[in-house]
This record gives sequence, structure tokens and C-alpha cells, in this order.
Amino acid sequence: MDAGSVLDSVLAEAPTAIGGAATLEELDRVESDLLGKGSPLGDVRRSMGSLDPADRPLVGEKLNEVTRSVQALLFARRIELEIDDEARRLTEDRIDVTLASHSFPQGSQHLLQQTIDEIVDIFNGLGYVVADGPEAELGWYNFDALNTPPTHPARLESDTLYLDYGDPADEVLLRTQTSPVQARWMETHEPPVYVVVPGKVYRQETTDATHLPVFHQIEGLAVDESIQFSDLKGTLAHFSREFFGPSTSVRLRPDFFPFTEPSADLSVSCFACDGGEPGCRVCGGAGWLEMLGCGMVDPNVLLAVGYDPSQVSGFAFGMGVERMAMVRHGINDIRHFVDNDLRFLSQFR
Repeated sequence: MDAGSVLDSVLAEAPTAIGGAATLEELDRVESDLLGKGSPLGDVRRSMGSLDPADRPLVGEKLNEVTRSVQALLFARRIELEIDDEARRLTEDRIDVTLASHSFPQGSQHLLQQTIDEIVDIFNGLGYVVADGPEAELGWYNFDALNTPPTHPARLESDTLYLDYGDPADEVLLRTQTSPVQARWMETHEPPVYVVVPGKVYRQETTDATHLPVFHQIEGLAVDESIQFSDLKGTLAHFSREFFGPSTSVRLRPDFFPFTEPSADLSVSCFACDGGEPGCRVCGGAGWLEMLGCGMVDPNVLLAVGYDPSQVSGFAFGMGVERMAMVRHGINDIRHFVDNDLRFLSQFR
């Protein structure tokens, strides 16, 4: 068979051979059969030197035309097979998003942090700002600046956790209240002062249903011109209604704290029985719930931080966060807050 007939035969058979390739691997084999060294076109190329010189240009031109035609058919078929192969792989590898996935339980804030945030939000709404201070405190700020005399029982090692105990001038302790932050704030800020101070406090306590050696307090302080006891009562009445409910009443009874004079304890009306129902699970029938201590800032505290008691006055209050949460949610054991029992914690998501 002469070279022209071979080329015509390849050109006629190529579309069927190329179109019959079902995969890219099969197409590669067809390409080798049509264009490779052992293919009919390869044989024609090798025989070019033995052709009559007059026939070489004609055969060469036709060889190039057939080669280009076969390559174009191969290129088009390769594109089709690549598209089909990609579609197949996408179908086989796809993820069924309707299947249930592995999920992990979502955490939430601890009830104590929720309570702190809610209380702070109430006082933020009244214009108070949040203040913070060190938990390892100097005795001066924890006691002396707050008008606590050296003979006060709270200064004994049996009540307070000391880090460096001995010389009253530089004794270091774990703060027993958040009140030291009040003294630190007033030292560096001119009146008016309206701050709330949430944080941890430490005391030498035996753990039981109502006591922990580490617990949380929120302290409040207002110092300005012409502040009166009625301002204190109105502020705490507003807070109580916001926290315990709009129908809450408040009661103030005389008490004593070294850093306030006069001092009082604040009780709120029982939100469970509304007036002293016998056997009430919350108030036990008393009708009132003692919540926090408060009073007018003692002039000695103002003098200790450089304020003039003849120009400004103020009030302060302090509440236990655990106590607020226990009363509001009917919790009867303070240890639940630190036991890390999910049965308890998951109730307050």
C-alpha cells in the first residue's frame, strides 16, 4: 500500500477509533496507535527518504494535514472525557450534608458570672462605671484606709489570709472584701465618683452550705456633693426592683460597719410568698430577705484618700454574688457553685 493510501485510511478510521475511547487512559492508547512511532503515520515518516524526490512534498504536505486532523480530534475528545471524569469524581466524592454530624455540647457562662453581669448592667444604667483592683492587697487599703482599727478581729490571722504578716506598715493579704478598690479609685480620681467593683474575695472560712473561703462580692460607691441617705435608699430600691421584680419592697435596719456611718442592712420583700407565708421555701415565713450591707461613707475614709468631708459626701454598699444568686434561684447550698456538677450548671444556660 502506497503512502497516500495509508494516510487516507488513517484519516478515515481515526474518528471512529478516537470516539470509541471511553476513558482518558483508552484515549492515550489510541493516540499512541495513531501518532506514535509504531503507527502507520510513523511508518510514513520513516519512509519519506525512500520516496521519489518529486513525490516527497506532496506526501509530506498530506502527512501534516492528516496529523493535524488527528490531533484536533484527539484534543476535542480529551476535553469531553476530562469533563465527564470531573463530573464523575464530584458525584462520587460529594458529602451528604443531610447526614447527622458529630456535635459537641455548647458551653455557657457560669451562673455567678451571669449574676455579676446582670447586676453590673443595672448600675451601668445609672451611670456607674466598673472598677477593678488587685486581689493580693496591702493591709492599708484593706483595713486602715477603710477606718478599720488595728484591734478589729477581722485583722487576725484566724479571719484573714495573709501573704506577708507581721509589720502593719507593709502586711500583704488576700483581700477580704472588694472595698479596697474604693480607696484606690478615690486616691486617683477627683469627685464625683460612681463605681461598682465586682471581684473575688478571700476569708479564713470553713466550707459548709453557706460559707466558702473564696467567693465573690460587688461593691458600690457614690461620692458627690450633697449626697444623702435618701439617695442610697432610692438607688438600692431601684436595683432591687430591677433584680428581683417590680413589686419588690425594701427595708433598711441599723447595723455597723467601720467604713460607713450611719450603716444599715438592706432586706427585700420575699418574691416567693409576697408577705410572709408560713413555711415559704425562700424566706421561711419571715417575709423579708436580708441581702446586703450599706451606709454613708465615714468621713475618716474620705480624709484617708484626700477628700474633704465638708465638700463631698457619699454612700457605699456591698453584696455577696453567691447570696444574690442563691436567693433568686432557690439554691440551698453554696458549694454547688464550685462542685462543677453539670446537673446543676446546665440548669442555668
